[in-house]
Amino acid sequence: MTPKKPSPPKSSGNVFADIGFTPAEAAELMAKSRLITAIGETIKRRKLTQLEAARRCGTDQPTLSKVLRGRMESVTIDRLTAWLMALGRTVEIRIRPYDAKAKTGHLVTTP
Repeated sequence: MTPKKPSPPKSSGNVFADIGFTPAEAAELMAKSRLITAIGETIKRRKLTQLEAARRCGTDQPTLSKVLRGRMESVTIDRLTAWLMALGRTVEIRIRPYDAKAKTGHLVTTP
């Protein structure tokens, strides 16, 4: 009899939380990841080279390339949103009403 393969653990919907980051760290990393994805999609849709995109974003091509490959430790959410705006995208930040029952707030991004 063949032993049963263990089933993979259920995902929380945030890979960063699943691999052990704190909820705050996981939310920030997920937000950065979604912003980086949007930057990459925008560059592709506008048919820009990385060099052209980097110039529009006010950075150099190696830095942009590094970020697009997932190296997000050297870039802030603020910088990523500035890049998106430089590429012609609108970035919307919405603050939800205060919830007296909540102990902390949450960072939520939507594609």
